[in-house]
Amino acid sequence: MEQKTDLNYLTKKLGIEVIKFTSTLPHNLPSKIIANQIIKSSTSVGANYRSVYRARSKAEFIAKLGLVEEETDETLYWLEILQETGIVSETSIKEIYLIAKQILAMTIASLKTAKKNPKFRYK
Repeated sequence: MEQKTDLNYLTKKLGIEVIKFTSTLPHNLPSKIIANQIIKSSTSVGANYRSVYRARSKAEFIAKLGLVEEETDETLYWLEILQETGIVSETSIKEIYLIAKQILAMTIASLKTAKKNPKFRYK
């Protein structure tokens, strides 16, 4: 069973929670557009993380992990837009926001380790 701090678990959970959450959004054009964007970015986090471990080199590993960072940051952006426009409350996105922040922090830490350590092994 996966641990709740494992990136495999967290990246999949993020996508699943966002999909569930977006089904509760109001049925209007802004919500529909943002829902589409946040579903794409949040599910991309997990998909890109899975591909990290298929990297063929350290450079490719770092590049793929960089995509995870970008997509996670984009997910946070859309959550902030939803909250700051008043479409949703801060409390309604809190859990998803915290998961995304945790993924982002872990990804940035992994990237720093991979870039700084010449002996870093990606496999």
